[in-house]
Amino acid sequence: MLESLFATTATTSSLSLASMLASIAAALVLGLALAWVYTLRSRATRSFVLALAVLPAIVAVVIMMVNGNVGAGVAVAGAFSLVRFRSAPGSARDISFIFLAMAIGLVCGMGYVAYAAIVTAILGAVLAIYQVSGLGAKNDFQDRTLRITIPEDLDYVGLFTDIFANYTTYHELVSVKTTNMGSLFRLTYNVGIADPASEKAMIDEIRCRNGNLEVALSRQETASEGL
Repeated sequence: MLESLFATTATTSSLSLASMLASIAAALVLGLALAWVYTLRSRATRSFVLALAVLPAIVAVVIMMVNGNVGAGVAVAGAFSLVRFRSAPGSARDISFIFLAMAIGLVCGMGYVAYAAIVTAILGAVLAIYQVSGLGAKNDFQDRTLRITIPEDLDYVGLFTDIFANYTTYHELVSVKTTNMGSLFRLTYNVGIADPASEKAMIDEIRCRNGNLEVALSRQETASEGL
């Protein structure tokens, strides 16, 4: 049951049409299961879900075609090195699902369909539990990126410390940028909101301090989202 579908010899493997179709079908089914897990309790674009569903089958086909052929393997590696992805940066979660999909396709391409099903069941269940339980969601909801525009004549060092002490669990100045021909400063902070219901009150106090210039509060930008 846990043996490869392909008949193997000491140096190579024999690929039959039935075995290839069985591996591709298994990869498609497991890819669909993985795509369904990805959509649990999360926003997902249709294009990414479709790509996640077919990626195991694509990898499986590549592995089956180069199995035992060193020359073909080198050629495929060179072809993949030319691929450039020009989409928006994915999150660490997206990268994890892509790696899992590739691993499933790799196992199916080697003919170990039962092992691929076991890997999908175990890791898919773990990922589903993490997503449904909301692991890390609370911190993600309360961490924010705060951008404040101030006039050039204001000393920004310690300018908002008392406000942050009332409304945030932490604050960190991560960048300072001049704008509008140097007449304005744009400050960027990473902050932890102590109470999400108090966000408007904090913004109102900042507006009184910075002369009612622009204040922007958004989801915190982290290094993991650029992976």
